[in-house]
Amino acid sequence: MKLLVGKNVLITGGSRGIGKSIVEVLFNSGANVGFTFSSSESAANEIAINLNSSSQKCIAYKSDASKLDQCDNLVESFLNDFETIDVLINNAGITKDNLLMRMGEDDFDKVIEVNLKSVFNMTKACQRVFLKNRKGSIINMSSVVGVKGNAGQSNYAASKAGIIGFSKSIAQELGSRSIRCNVIAPGFIKTEMTDNLSDSIIESWTENIPLKRPGESNDVANLCLFLASDLSSYITGQVINVDGGLLT
Repeated sequence: MKLLVGKNVLITGGSRGIGKSIVEVLFNSGANVGFTFSSSESAANEIAINLNSSSQKCIAYKSDASKLDQCDNLVESFLNDFETIDVLINNAGITKDNLLMRMGEDDFDKVIEVNLKSVFNMTKACQRVFLKNRKGSIINMSSVVGVKGNAGQSNYAASKAGIIGFSKSIAQELGSRSIRCNVIAPGFIKTEMTDNLSDSIIESWTENIPLKRPGESNDVANLCLFLASDLSSYITGQVINVDGGLLT
């Protein structure tokens, strides 16, 4: 059974890694999908071309979610192509890791802008559609680092912790209109970025994970599928870890 038939999903940061898996899993579950990219234009267009069909739409948009005006323009373009929005997934994010003593102000500000302000921008841009429809599901991508912190990632941890507080507030603000807002907090997930790590580093990281392995991007995408579907209609304001038990 395809859980998302007839639903229109907007995803930020969908051209690679976890975002790409979210695009593919939700599309294969029946959704029409629009997703954004910032610089990976060829990869994004390839995904859209491969998935798009006569019965389902998949469209890639170049957009910077950290800029409110671009978010407003993106939503307008999405509505022109898809007519309405049922699900928003805020996945776009960056890292600029360093110890606090070596971290520049620009590196702190940029991570907050891209990771946290983008969630505000996109949620605000989509809110009027959800309010008009009196329904919607917002899924915001945080991290276990936003829950427990991590040395050398104070900027990233602050941005991801901010997403949690923002999402819980939005869940309370919009719940009376049947608009849900939940958070996914991935742990150590195997993506293109982790492929460059040595086996010894991966082994040391997985040693503290009860399941003794990294997660796959589809593990996160499958939770997005659940939260985007009507199966989760009574779930809002929650932070769900996808971490193999790391924070247990």
